[in-house]
Amino acid sequence: MISANIEGKVVVITGGASGIGYAAARLFGGCGASVVLNDIADEEVLNDAASRLRQDGVEVTYVRADIGIADDVARTIDTAAQTYGRLDYLICNAGVSATSKPIPLPDLDAVTDDMWDAILRVNLLGPFRLARAAAPYLKNSRGAIVSTSSAAAFTLSGSSIAYAASKAALVKLTRDLAIALGPEVRVNAVAPGFIKTPWTARFKPEWEKRGVENTTLKKAGQPEDVAELMLYLCAGAAFMTGQTLIIDGGVL
Repeated sequence: MISANIEGKVVVITGGASGIGYAAARLFGGCGASVVLNDIADEEVLNDAASRLRQDGVEVTYVRADIGIADDVARTIDTAAQTYGRLDYLICNAGVSATSKPIPLPDLDAVTDDMWDAILRVNLLGPFRLARAAAPYLKNSRGAIVSTSSAAAFTLSGSSIAYAASKAALVKLTRDLAIALGPEVRVNAVAPGFIKTPWTARFKPEWEKRGVENTTLKKAGQPEDVAELMLYLCAGAAFMTGQTLIIDGGVL
């Protein structure tokens, strides 16, 4: 596992109670950063995640908030500013698919207006609102933003047309925010393929098997794999901005 000395830095991680977000919190915290954990999970789940991080020596504060709601976005960023007096890194990881199973591309009727609204509110408008609210703090610290897009932004895969479109739009948003917030703030994104998380556990075993067989490395990714790339983009990659890095095991 890679590491970096980010002692004294502060990172906000949305969708941080499990999966990629939790792995990022554990990695950033293990490298010395103070972590503000955001999630819509129940208070008990958030408290348990924070307790486990503290057992690993991580300084962590959590806020139960929905990044699809403007006031909750403000409250998340305010928590970092009020608790630690600064913000260095923003990990826009929270996302939704608004469906319990993949919707075939030709089934347009299954992709409802409500689904579009729910997906775009969290997957696209959420990261924009977070970046806007965090911008003054990140400019002051010359910090970085990393968003979680998806390999579905570049392929025919994805849980639905709406989901894939939201992640493709996030790639464009990443590029535009890099221009808008530069030169003080670097803005990049990661685009994971199939990663074994509680979120992907709802997929049928045959879907996972197909996803693994369709990679060059013939395995599913782990949350820690993505977390390491996020750390690199925040604490390293000093000459990189506006980019989206695909991490999918080499999809064929």
